Amino acid sequence: MKTKQVINKKSKGFTDEEKAAMKEYAQELSAKDNGESALLAKISAMPEPERSMAKRLHAVIMKNAPTLKPKTWYGMPAYANKDGKVVCFFQGASKFKYRYSTLGFNDAAKLDEGEMWPTSYALKKLTSAEEAKIIALVKKAIS
Repeated sequence: MKTKQVINKKSKGFTDEEKAAMKEYAQELSAKDNGESALLAKISAMPEPERSMAKRLHAVIMKNAPTLKPKTWYGMPAYANKDGKVVCFFQGASKFKYRYSTLGFNDAAKLDEGEMWPTSYALKKLTSAEEAKIIALVKKAIS
């Protein structure tokens, strides 16, 4: 019996966008000010409609989860708990050339529901219906 040889295609490695995000993260770690002003600067640099969505998300999160601290994380707007762990973040569609933006939650978010639960949500548009869902998610995440 002959054994088939598996040919490994060489991985192209990280994309340029992923490399840029890692560089941003390294800069964030050494930044003296990685708080709300850094977050707002990142939002201001986003293209529309991501910018408007990120501004609205920022307002919603700050109003409904005032204990979270705004910061940037891999060049994205993020919100950390009192221990500095990122609870949630916004990734604009243009960040990695996706067809939708993402609201993501890290393991510091208390969204556990049984043995399996979602940790990221695709956002194409931010309407009042989505805002209501986001408010509930953010409140649960910090509970």
